[in-house]
Amino acid sequence: MVGRIIETPECVAEGAAWLAAAEPRFAHALRQTGPLPLRRRKDGFDQVLSAIVSQQVSVAAADAIWGRLKNARLTGPRKIAWASDEDLRACGLSRQKIRYARALAEARIDFPRLRHAPTEDVIAVLTEVPGIGRWTAEIYAMFSLGRADVFAPADLALQESARLLFDLPERPTERALRQMAEAWSPWRAVAARALW
Repeated sequence: MVGRIIETPECVAEGAAWLAAAEPRFAHALRQTGPLPLRRRKDGFDQVLSAIVSQQVSVAAADAIWGRLKNARLTGPRKIAWASDEDLRACGLSRQKIRYARALAEARIDFPRLRHAPTEDVIAVLTEVPGIGRWTAEIYAMFSLGRADVFAPADLALQESARLLFDLPERPTERALRQMAEAWSPWRAVAARALW
């Protein structure tokens, strides 16, 4: 089952109202933040490739590399498969990221089918590709597919925000935050927006 899809700012507002009613600390946080952003992106190969490009580099570096890939027209699966390592390296990809990009291209993921697949299936398909971990798959499901009940508890910013909002003695582990976030279902993706 796919569940609720966040498509508009009104969807985010509905989720925020639900969270505020369910958890007083979210009500307090939402009064401080005001309306939460939609943060929807398109889905598909290039979004996952962009996530790979962004891994372990600054936002500025990721933007520069992505810009060079776009200018070279190297953001589609066939283009990645046909490009030489030198072409990809010239855009700023490391040897490891070239391998990941090629693995993504070779995976031949049916991205339109993922729109209708259960979230755990989406995560399973994406994490079969080298270089894509659960965090990347959850972020894709949250922002590219608009899944309302997805959370990325491995995200350090979410962990630290949860520590502050819930006055915890230390940053929760991924496992602890995943358990904590169960109480925020069916609007965990909106809880993530509030925490970020």
